[in-house]
Order: sequence, then C-alpha cells, then structure tokens
Amino acid sequence: MMKSIHDYTLQIAQAMEKSRISEYNELLFNPRKLIWVNLMGGAARGVGIAIGFTLFTAIIVYILQYLGALNLPIIGDFIADIVRIVQHQLDAKFY
Repeated sequence: MMKSIHDYTLQIAQAMEKSRISEYNELLFNPRKLIWVNLMGGAARGVGIAIGFTLFTAIIVYILQYLGALNLPIIGDFIADIVRIVQHQLDAKFY
C-alpha cells in the first residue's frame, strides 16, 4: 500500500515538474517579470499580425491584378478601379 502511494505521489510530482508549475508560480509573484513577458508577447503578436496582414493584402492585390488583366466584362472594370486606387495610395505613401 505504501509503495503504491509513493509511486502515485512520484507520478504527480513528475507531472507537476513537466507542467512547470513552479516557474509559473514564481512568475505570478514577480510583477516586473510578468509585465515584461506580457509586453514582449504582445509586441510579437502585433508584429506577426502586421506581417500576416501585409502578405494577405499583397496576395489579394496580385490576384485582383491578374483578374483585371483577363478583361472580364463587369468584374474587370471593378477590379481595375480597385487596383488603381490601391496603387495610387501606395505611390502616395512612398513619396
């Protein structure tokens, strides 16, 4: 009976060590480190979102330019207008 209790306690201790509960507990009691970790995490997420949105927008503009080159009757004019507006905005930002 004592051996099974010891083995079970050992398994719980190993599971807690794997979950890094002690590091999390130390983080909660150190406000400066908690703020720093959250600040860096937020900055990384913000940069990731900006890069992802830029790539997504570039792909959409590329697809619209391709569809505009096909000269589809109604859709082609609409897409060409959108591409011209986007290109005008991009040119205005770089100068």
